[in-house]
Amino acid sequence: MSVTARPVATVAAPLGPLPAAPPWPAVLPGGRWTVVQQGDAEVAVGGVRVPAPWPRRFGEVAVAPGLVVFTGTHAVRAVAADGTTVWEVRHGCWVCGEVHPSFAAYADDPDHDSPDGGSAAFGADGALLWAHVRGPLEGDADLTDDQELWLVLDAATGRVLGRAATDTVASGSLHTPDPDPARMGLSVGQGEEGSPALRGRWDGRELVVEWREEEWVLLATSPSGRRLLAVDTGQWSLYLLEADGGKVLAELDAEGTVPPPPGDGSRVHWDFDAAFLDEETLLVGTSESDRGSGLARHWLVDVRPGAVPELTLRGAVAYPVGSAVAGPVRAAGGGTWATVAADGGALHRWELSREA
Repeated sequence: MSVTARPVATVAAPLGPLPAAPPWPAVLPGGRWTVVQQGDAEVAVGGVRVPAPWPRRFGEVAVAPGLVVFTGTHAVRAVAADGTTVWEVRHGCWVCGEVHPSFAAYADDPDHDSPDGGSAAFGADGALLWAHVRGPLEGDADLTDDQELWLVLDAATGRVLGRAATDTVASGSLHTPDPDPARMGLSVGQGEEGSPALRGRWDGRELVVEWREEEWVLLATSPSGRRLLAVDTGQWSLYLLEADGGKVLAELDAEGTVPPPPGDGSRVHWDFDAAFLDEETLLVGTSESDRGSGLARHWLVDVRPGAVPELTLRGAVAYPVGSAVAGPVRAAGGGTWATVAADGGALHRWELSREA
């Protein structure tokens, strides 16, 4: 069975295709969505181009109305639309641990050319910024303590409100926002050392890590905030989780559920991106394992209610003939999702047809 996707909008990549990163959808506080694209010299947020303080290989970005946050190798920096620095929090360098005074201190050092890094995300109302960094922070009493930290900051001023050690050794990380601005998920990639997933809560005084699981990557939070979707590090299984406590409510294996890509003997596995279209409808993909066949398949999965919920495959997503769909799905708010054109030159936004 297939489920039809209906086009909602197509937006040209603001910075064009390569060498810029592919465009991606960002859901802003209040539910509005926009297109973000990161280049080496600037970041495009909708129709606004914000000068970048360092090339994109040195970090990621998070966006909110009027503010772009760059998570760099040595600092988290908030920048206004004209490129003015609003605030900066310096931390231990992801390469050497030193608290550098500026990007210029290591910009030409080949040992710093391919750094590990953290990430950041705004809470649902834009008032808090959550950031994963390497310690120490500038001003810490012990400047030799380079353990990784999870921070909660005042998004307007950069003031550090709370912090917690993650006990990780990251090559990279990603945040999973929540409808509750006081909650956030964090997944930390450690290469062969696994990928811890953490669920955090800001209680107004401190950042509390409510639970931790060593081999999950968090993918999405349901509209109510009561459920999370995760995948194991091997990408074998999807897990529907109870947000409070991390209890597994249901599981769905890729093998035996999704047919392997035609003409390709690759093991079928889930992507590291997914979306809740509503509380009981998931959109997931197998585009990574489909790549050898030239396909990018996406699947609708239902959450069957009951004392013990079940995950069941409803069917493949059928896109209009001629649509150049590539890569995974990304949530775009309001029950919609986005895909990137095969050449990276546009972002397509979709919704389920009314018949679905």
